[in-house]
Amino acid sequence: MIPLDDRGLLLGDGLFETLLAVGGALVDPRPHLERMAAGCAALGLPPLDRAAAEAAMAQALAGLEAPRAAVRLTLTAGSGGRGLDRPQAPAVRLLASAAPAPAPQDPADLITSTVRRNELSPASRLKTLSYLDNVLARAQAREAGMDEALMLNTRGDVACAAAANVFWLWGGRLYTPGLDCGVLAGTMRATVIAASAGQGLTVVETRSGLAELARADAVFLTNSLIGVRQARSLDGFAWDPSPLVAALAAAVRG
Repeated sequence: MIPLDDRGLLLGDGLFETLLAVGGALVDPRPHLERMAAGCAALGLPPLDRAAAEAAMAQALAGLEAPRAAVRLTLTAGSGGRGLDRPQAPAVRLLASAAPAPAPQDPADLITSTVRRNELSPASRLKTLSYLDNVLARAQAREAGMDEALMLNTRGDVACAAAANVFWLWGGRLYTPGLDCGVLAGTMRATVIAASAGQGLTVVETRSGLAELARADAVFLTNSLIGVRQARSLDGFAWDPSPLVAALAAAVRG
């Protein structure tokens, strides 16, 4: 049970990771645990107990029968302190849950959200429990009958989707927003960047506006659960299916 004075519950003080499990086994948990450990250091929390994290996720998976699952690992700053102030020695709380996660079969239809990504906030580059902007952006997409929301940052640069990193192909190169755009360093983002050389692609981390996506040959989204998912449309503008995106998707699936 989570006590009512838990700082994650009250203040969003904590971190999370979402990992893919296939056949009851986690798929490459190392980068997720490394990112959470780095997040603990950035937030001034005690070092991540990786053994405890792995045990919690294994326990969550043990009670689930699904060929493909999403495993959510949550770390809160624990209880204590008054108001915003943490106790001098926070005792973090680790939780894990698992749920079926079928792979999406169709390309994604997107809208541009009015909710902006704050690239000046340290939280924009961490998976903190304060995810309300992403929740609101996704809600806008759902209300419009779309799959996902594209988020711009406060400068108007393309940043990310509500729950994914964004890439686009143009002129024989692969583009993605740089981390200084307020982008999470996604684990699948890193995998795609590493795999792109095998497809003969040069990767450019950039600051770009919506016009760059409109002229792109193809656009796709990435995260640990969806892998590589091609975008079909954005605000009514459409792209044709891309064999190169399909090849990248196959490459990161192994």
